[in-house]
Amino acid sequence: QVQLVESGGGSVQAGGSLRLSCTVSEYDPYYCMGWIRQGDGKEREVVASFYPYNGDTYYADSVKGRFTISRDNAKQTFDLEMNNLEPEDTAMYYCARGRKRGHCGLPIHIFNSWGQGTQVTVSS
Repeated sequence: QVQLVESGGGSVQAGGSLRLSCTVSEYDPYYCMGWIRQGDGKEREVVASFYPYNGDTYYADSVKGRFTISRDNAKQTFDLEMNNLEPEDTAMYYCARGRKRGHCGLPIHIFNSWGQGTQVTVSS
């Protein structure tokens, strides 16, 4: 069973930046990789996803232009660069892998393997 481990969360002020990283135990470029968040009292939201095979990326409207998902080949991680953070970005962030090779996008049902999560807190 694939294992995912997130790192890089923390507390920042509004307007600041954070970079989250995800290490995957079994790398397969045909599986979608995503970052999903859930704030207190809010529904889970896929904020970004990445299809390694062809580099396609997908972003939720709420983070478009501020967040960037990518693969760091040197570190062998999937990263989420978050800039111009807002208090509304406060949430637990989870790295996730798709359930089926070749399927990628923003619907949450695409993903069936999750990490333990890393907390991001943005203060105003």
